[in-house]
Amino acid sequence: MKTINPTLNSEREKRSASNSVSIITPCYNASETLAKTITSVQQQDFEDWELIIVDDQSSDTTYKTALKFSEIDPRIKVIQQNENAGAAKARNRGIEIAQGRFIAFIDADDQWATNKLSRQLAMMLENQWPISYTAYTRHTSDGTIINAVGVPKKITYRDLLKTNVIGCSTAIYDSQILGKIYMPDLRKRQDYGLWLRILRKTPYAYGINSALTLYLVQQNSLSANKKKSALYNWHIYRNEEKLSLLSSWYNFVNYAFRGAIRTNLPNLAYFIGLLEKPDRD
Repeated sequence: MKTINPTLNSEREKRSASNSVSIITPCYNASETLAKTITSVQQQDFEDWELIIVDDQSSDTTYKTALKFSEIDPRIKVIQQNENAGAAKARNRGIEIAQGRFIAFIDADDQWATNKLSRQLAMMLENQWPISYTAYTRHTSDGTIINAVGVPKKITYRDLLKTNVIGCSTAIYDSQILGKIYMPDLRKRQDYGLWLRILRKTPYAYGINSALTLYLVQQNSLSANKKKSALYNWHIYRNEEKLSLLSSWYNFVNYAFRGAIRTNLPNLAYFIGLLEKPDRD
């Protein structure tokens, strides 16, 4: 029988009752980018957060880098997986031990604007949103801006089946409203699977059309990632969402068509409403 720690349980209850945020960061061989990610969290003007970094058995200095930050800032917690098991298991382990009311995500190569948490949480609390997401800016490793990606004001489960408009590092959900919801155990697209799970429990996810996240695009594997992502999308339709073959094909064709237009013909995508432009703040 497991021993229950009353002090730990009491602390978790206090944090969950407040508006604190647990931020989950899985990382694998992210030594070149992790420090900037952590610093962008530390620079938030909202300070009631914990950052849970889950190292997935990196072979570089990622784990040591994370530990150095945790020694200076007690809000940073570092966990190392026993084996390399993928981002889904890493994120789910972070969700499992999270003590905050709100669950947020930031990948180990992305960054946040300093007002990202304060602005997003204010909107969620004011409107009782169970899940929200924001616009983001895409850039390359040398700092070149590719484009800014806007988001719709709200989406439904059916909308999301056709196009995933929720960037993982932009999303926050309220565990006080939804409970803790975990990602499907997939090597890719597990975040997409989580948003679909959440939208089966609540009618809408809500967007803030301001680019509050800086998203790094790894140029060397774009085409391969798209092919793999497409296969994982199909898996999600059939095996996670249990859609019929006809419904799966319908949504997959929409996903492929919309993705091709958004990537290759962005001006047309803006014109026909498949892409949004972020608001100018």
